[in-house]
Amino acid sequence: MTTNEMLHVVNPATGEPITTLPAASADDVAKAAERARQVCDIGVWSRLPVRERSAVLLRLAALMERDAELLARLDSEDTGKPITECRTGDVPGAIESIRWFAEAADKIFGRLAPSGPDALGFMSREPVGVAAAILPWNYPLAMTAWKVGPALAAGNCLLVKPAEATPRSALHLAELAAEAGLPDGVLTVLPGYGREAGAALARDPLVEALSFTGSTATGRRILKAAAETNFKRVSLEMGGKSPQILMADALVHGDELIGNMIEAAFLTMGQNCTAGSRVLVHSSIAEEVLERFTDAAKKLVIGDPADPRTQMGPLIDRAAFERVAGAVDAARAGGAQIHTGGLPHGLPSRGAYYPPTVITRAPEGSDVLTRELFGPVVTVQTFTSEDEALRKANATEYGLAASVWTGELDTALRMARHIEAGVVSVNAYSEGDLTTPFGGWKQSGFGGVEKSTNAFDQWTREKTVWIRTR
Repeated sequence: MTTNEMLHVVNPATGEPITTLPAASADDVAKAAERARQVCDIGVWSRLPVRERSAVLLRLAALMERDAELLARLDSEDTGKPITECRTGDVPGAIESIRWFAEAADKIFGRLAPSGPDALGFMSREPVGVAAAILPWNYPLAMTAWKVGPALAAGNCLLVKPAEATPRSALHLAELAAEAGLPDGVLTVLPGYGREAGAALARDPLVEALSFTGSTATGRRILKAAAETNFKRVSLEMGGKSPQILMADALVHGDELIGNMIEAAFLTMGQNCTAGSRVLVHSSIAEEVLERFTDAAKKLVIGDPADPRTQMGPLIDRAAFERVAGAVDAARAGGAQIHTGGLPHGLPSRGAYYPPTVITRAPEGSDVLTRELFGPVVTVQTFTSEDEALRKANATEYGLAASVWTGELDTALRMARHIEAGVVSVNAYSEGDLTTPFGGWKQSGFGGVEKSTNAFDQWTREKTVWIRTR
């Protein structure tokens, strides 16, 4: 690295430094892109038979399994996430992603045009060449794997900029990739600040495709930079303000319903783009649902992320704490009722801890109803008809995810059809699995850009070949 600027990785649970790393500069990004372009031109990876590329990625998945505990600890320490969440969810999910895309790489087929007898037209899919990914801090390893898997399986060279706060698991993944036999220059991790390294990736003329997961504001800047430079292909997965809709018969699902509601609301301390932060419940069951949901939220174990019993750790930093606390305080001042949380809660003395918070009667237009707070704050609203539920569900600039709880198939289909979101789960809190596309509508980004074989579309481009046969 040629910059004098440093990245300071801090443990959110204690506020203490973990490590300091050189931050990649714009010059570092340019050199990495040039090196990746050279590797692409040589074809040491892109021209490798697809089965051989798959074999390297499968070895990478095996090495990730070998180092699973280390990877879980790195993400837990950097993010403040409970170690159990990293061990049982994030790391296994990342390994599955690498393995799934490795095995799917030879399923990328071209198409044959219905041309006449005097010509043959076919369309093939080819790697874009140099690609880039800018990652969020809430799921460091899992999001890295979502990008690395399809980008490398398709034959690209990939430049990865992890979030400033959480670079270590991506760096270790790159070490494992080299151990697995990935050629030098195919995967480059560039820890750095968004204003410098991220902006440089968005503007670099050698980068042909860029995938971004993060805030809507940053997504806008990336699109602008791409338009002002080489019109690189950009895919965006951004914020959300996801509704959990409970129809009148939702309580038939009992404890499963409440458990899913709690997971949707408070997984990763609510620092999750698909967090079900808006509960919309039919008025006939609202009182019981509110009581049971609030009681369950109160029982969540808050504490040291390294303790396997912990269910909620701290927010990523003090700025996040102030943002969440400010929004809740403003809602309270506007007449909202706080059923649990909102401080105090007997929280650990150090770290950016904020308790699970349940709010009713939030003022119309308040931040807790309209903004993605990225914290453990849930509002509860009631409705009396499907139309009212849909109107409230869609009353947001975001459209990433939603869930509907009902025992009626017709109701589920009607609601799913009219909810403005890229992913709608029924009788579950779920983003689907690796076989299903994931992405948002409206200001949440472009739909279906992650997971499934759709993911290859953002890392490949189509070429038409037209042959005259006589």
